[in-house]
Amino acid sequence: MGDSVIEVQGLVKRYGPLAAVDGIDLEVRSGEVFAFLGPNGAGKTTTVEVLEGIRPRSAGSVRVLGHDPWKDRAKLQRRVGVIPQDFTFFDKITPVESIQFYGRLFDKRPDPTRLLREVELEEKADDAFEKLSGGQKQKLGLALALVNDPEVLFLDEPTTGLDPQARRAIWDVMRALRRGGRTIFLTTHYLEEAETLADRVGIIDHGKIVALGTPEEIITRFGRRPRLRIEGSPAIAERLRGEWSGEVQVEDGRTLVEIRTKEDVLAVLQLVERSGLPWSEVATQKDTLEDVFIRLVGRMSEGTVGTKDRRAGPPVARVKGVP
Repeated sequence: MGDSVIEVQGLVKRYGPLAAVDGIDLEVRSGEVFAFLGPNGAGKTTTVEVLEGIRPRSAGSVRVLGHDPWKDRAKLQRRVGVIPQDFTFFDKITPVESIQFYGRLFDKRPDPTRLLREVELEEKADDAFEKLSGGQKQKLGLALALVNDPEVLFLDEPTTGLDPQARRAIWDVMRALRRGGRTIFLTTHYLEEAETLADRVGIIDHGKIVALGTPEEIITRFGRRPRLRIEGSPAIAERLRGEWSGEVQVEDGRTLVEIRTKEDVLAVLQLVERSGLPWSEVATQKDTLEDVFIRLVGRMSEGTVGTKDRRAGPPVARVKGVP
């Protein structure tokens, strides 16, 4: 990672008596993907609009690429790229024409073929915008955000509403942009997306940063210890509570046993086997960023979704050699 390209200290944004953003600090480094997460109404959008120079701040210090976004927004806009949520454009215009149009706005002469290749949209170069799929429209939005050769990209929920295949195609483009040295400030409601793509994550709630770090750091700090999940008789949990020193819980009819080491897995299995109670399957289970997010903000806002069915529990790793 390089030097800081976004520096925020004590940022406050008030709307009358309401502090939508209440004294936050954060830093984004050159060449990283930074995911900014939070439920609706947490202050996420307001923060991003301040960084983009769309709204003035009430207090605090903000620098983006060395510029004050509000005072120097004309200069800054030539160095950043922005793709809004639900990007749309003129129905009849083609991707090539769109890029040429944007080039005139920035007094640039972009190469449409190169940009469309960069976002994997070459085959749709001459199709009307209205004929593009949702994922293809988002790819075009990315291409247009790259017209001015920006150092920093602000991507506002770029995969919302896309099917899994289209979403992963956008992920591939974002990975390629990062490898090319772009800095990406990503807002998303897909927690798996943030965990997969982001080098670091910031979580905001009620106008304050409640967690900041790599996904793994946040999961380690705020998540629960790994558990061994046992499918079997409900009586297993009661038996283990009398014999196991760690925490034992029951969720959805399954027994969850807190473990610390691989040796703990074997010890628990021996206790279960000696109990004589019936069991059919075991698996290790650990918290995801989505689990931690829900625990930190205390709710899942409307429209905030993960990519898995929460009733089924978080991803699990099968224990080899166990029936």
